[in-house]
Amino acid sequence: MYAMLWRHLPGPWPVRATLALVLALVAIALLFVWGFPVLAPLMPFNDGTVSQ
Repeated sequence: MYAMLWRHLPGPWPVRATLALVLALVAIALLFVWGFPVLAPLMPFNDGTVSQ
């Protein structure tokens, strides 16, 4: 999969490496902004209870 992505990026290897890094950072940012907040209410970690 990574080889396929690498082949489709334009330019010599320094440009490809920079583009791959930028694309990875954009994907991580999108997950933190939209992906994880949508999934957070569905996770069982927020179901804390306090008993006496």
